[in-house]
Amino acid sequence: MINRKEDTMPLFSFFGPNSSPKFIMFSTPHVSAIGVLLLFIFALYLWKRRIRSNRVASSAIRYALVVLLALTELGLNTWYFTNHLWDVRYTLPLELCSVTLILSIIMLLTRSKKLYQILYFAGIAGAFQALITPNLAYGYHHFRYFEYFIAHGAIVLSPLYMTWVEQYKPTWKSIGWSLLFLNALAVVVGSVNYVLGSNYMFLNHKPDTASALDLLGPYPYYLLAEEGVALLFFVGMYTLFFVFPNRRKKRLALESITTKGVES
Repeated sequence: MINRKEDTMPLFSFFGPNSSPKFIMFSTPHVSAIGVLLLFIFALYLWKRRIRSNRVASSAIRYALVVLLALTELGLNTWYFTNHLWDVRYTLPLELCSVTLILSIIMLLTRSKKLYQILYFAGIAGAFQALITPNLAYGYHHFRYFEYFIAHGAIVLSPLYMTWVEQYKPTWKSIGWSLLFLNALAVVVGSVNYVLGSNYMFLNHKPDTASALDLLGPYPYYLLAEEGVALLFFVGMYTLFFVFPNRRKKRLALESITTKGVES
């Protein structure tokens, strides 16, 4: 005889709002999730030329990212509604990662170079910070654990795909556009926070869980410090992944020409 209560417990524990182990930062599930993402990033970089040369493979990966992003956002909001947790003050897609997730879908579908210029910096930096210090209550093996890391991982992978496979490249101006986007978004979201009494993008106070914002001082000084941190992070990303490699390529090309000249 099947025990109906026991039979439904695994499903309930996966989706239930109060039945998951607490998320612990830098625990094995946390580090494992980051490790899996790093493997996907490494694989994408390693096989970028093969993917680029195969139209079917490149399209499959691009649309797979679109599906992952869309399903995680749809699944999250469905979970909110079914568990009676949806609240205009907490669950609107007005967090930075929610906004960049939606924009990533549009970028991938339209191959928008303008959105890429912003998402390479704001998307990767925002999502990666959220992966390192998650504002997450639900641990492994809850739905929210998988949704959170899949969504943020896909946000990171989307501009990397456009960089390595579609061969898009940001410029120094992209840093300025990204900072302008973040400040404009903060004005819009801050206005919504004022009307609703919400705290989207943590513009009114820091998250309850540990985060990088704890290192930036009290309110409102951490909001100003974020500007400097974002600028330094964006400049570092561009320098490390574009300036240094370009200089190395030019140096190797010059050495090759010099060597050929000596041999001749």
